[in-house]
Amino acid sequence: MSVRTLSRTLACCLIVAFFTPAHALTQEELVAKLQSAGYSQVRDIKSTAEGISAKATKNGKEVSIVVDSSGQVKERK
Repeated sequence: MSVRTLSRTLACCLIVAFFTPAHALTQEELVAKLQSAGYSQVRDIKSTAEGISAKATKNGKEVSIVVDSSGQVKERK
């Protein structure tokens, strides 16, 4: 393998490693994260373009939420 090919391969691997999340949440981890943020009855979990969407209850109200790729929890209006 030439040095040029090796360099390109290494560069591609570094780019993929940089832009790929280190750890995607499992469903159980996601539910635990949402419960620790005050949500209960987490359900209808789906992957969307925005992130992972779900429905839950918080402070007695039904809410729709999205957890983005950085792990931020956002309530939809």
